[in-house]
Amino acid sequence: MSPKKNGTKSAGEFFRKLRPLLESSDQPMYVYLDDDRRVCNKKFASLLGYKSAREWSSVKGSFPMVFVDGASRHTLVSAYRSSVGEKTGSSIRVTWNTKNNKKVKTNVIMVPVTYKKMTFALHFVSKM
Repeated sequence: MSPKKNGTKSAGEFFRKLRPLLESSDQPMYVYLDDDRRVCNKKFASLLGYKSAREWSSVKGSFPMVFVDGASRHTLVSAYRSSVGEKTGSSIRVTWNTKNNKKVKTNVIMVPVTYKKMTFALHFVSKM
């Protein structure tokens, strides 16, 4: 099995383990490994104007370019790199682009979690 396919399988396993947390959280949240391997809960999908988490996760393209306002991209990407590279958490402000081209200002708490040698970033989101 190729490393990418093996990583996709492991990411899927990890996402399944997190399902109870995603479904029971009172706040919007998402888990990110890369543009192709990410999941969210219904609250986060709704915050960005999507009908379901599945609809949100099916959107293709660069995550920061599609979902994050230009003024917040550097902040989010830098925090993500620190999270997965240095295993540090952070609290940042992010403005999101919704499906309907509106802006949503939020506070984001990002937490790194390692599973089978892959480091994911859990994001807990609160609307400002």
